[in-house]
Amino acid sequence: MITFVEGVLEEVLPNQIVVNAGGIGYQILIPLSSYNKLSQPGARVRVLTHHHVREDAQLLYGFSSTGERDLFRLLLAHVSGVGPKIALAILSGMEVHQFKAAVVTSDITAISKISGVGKKTAERVVLELKDKLGVAAEWEAASRQNAPEGIERHLHDAVLALISLGYKQVEAHKAVKAVLTSLSADASAEDVVREALKRLLS
Repeated sequence: MITFVEGVLEEVLPNQIVVNAGGIGYQILIPLSSYNKLSQPGARVRVLTHHHVREDAQLLYGFSSTGERDLFRLLLAHVSGVGPKIALAILSGMEVHQFKAAVVTSDITAISKISGVGKKTAERVVLELKDKLGVAAEWEAASRQNAPEGIERHLHDAVLALISLGYKQVEAHKAVKAVLTSLSADASAEDVVREALKRLLS
């Protein structure tokens, strides 16, 4: 599994880039949200990736933040009928925080306006993320004004990251809660996910 590619940015297009990492050119498909944050060719970059394996190809999808990649993985793993193409379209058509708000408020109209996403797909996205997974509840709790401070602020991000990797909401919550007390207040969300994964895999 390739989780990131670091190297020199060789080519930049709105839907894909090429990164020269150790003399190997990696073609990486990206959403417009990531394209808008990229440097010019020749710059050194570190791109978070999702390695997608099909019968006829192995594809790399790249993202500028863990939030984008987690949302991409959530859509692929948990929304029936949504593949990489539609998941990229959603990321290209909405910022992550806008999409979260649309799911939380069941704003099917806003989601269905994204190019390549019709009303039926939008309804399925909201239904399966909100009701089946409880993802919307995590997003809502994380965005409240009274959201916890310190290490607790990473709780919801870490739970969502684990759900995007295929864990159930209940077991993800339990693992994250269990490791929070053993981490320092300046630990990152990635640190929380790493420790929670160790616990889940032990």
